[in-house]
Amino acid sequence: MALPLMAKATAVWLVDNTTLTFPQIAEFCGLHELEVNGIADGEVAVGVKGFDPIANRQLTAEEIARCEADPKAKLQLMYNPAAEGETKRKGPRYTPLSKRQDRPSAIAWLVKFHPELSDGQISKLVGTTKPTIQAIRDRTHWNIANISPIDPVALGMCKQGELDAAVAKAAKKKGAETMTDDERMKLVSTEQSLNMPEEPRVPSSMSGLENFSLSEPETEEAVVDADSLFNLPKGNGDDE
Repeated sequence: MALPLMAKATAVWLVDNTTLTFPQIAEFCGLHELEVNGIADGEVAVGVKGFDPIANRQLTAEEIARCEADPKAKLQLMYNPAAEGETKRKGPRYTPLSKRQDRPSAIAWLVKFHPELSDGQISKLVGTTKPTIQAIRDRTHWNIANISPIDPVALGMCKQGELDAAVAKAAKKKGAETMTDDERMKLVSTEQSLNMPEEPRVPSSMSGLENFSLSEPETEEAVVDADSLFNLPKGNGDDE
């Protein structure tokens, strides 16, 4: 479902200027109903200026009046060419102004505990630039003395699943790059391995020892002749 531009600011305007129900506003702006309730209570989007969807050609006054009369009706977003491909945009993640001061701490945490992540991956996770990442890696950042590593998930800059996916991808890539040529040659398919000749069980330098046994060698027992025991040679003294 297409969402309006500046969805949270649009929700602020709708809460302040219409009698639409919270579910109607939440569905139109892509927010949770509790977020809209928090906006009405002044606990969410504090200081956010409302974004008029009528003046910015996202809704018509007639469409708002129709949904105000029927709480079950859904607001229909007007087609806006400026919003085409908005949800598919690639690039660094947008970081709210309130959290940008914590971004160096998140970068320091990623650099310290996940050195396998590339600068591009860190940039997408926390919405920063490569020069900033490099400055923190080299400890040449202007405020490096006051930067303490903090988990970006705890700061709300990225989700745990996104971090785990980036770490797994980086680890897999690093493992492939450090693999030696001999190890790559061993990675053959099952069909190829079945057609390969059988490797000798002993090294070629020890050929001829296949039938070698570690048991004690059998020795031939000498045959004892009974006559040789009794027919002893006569000494010179027996003839006398």
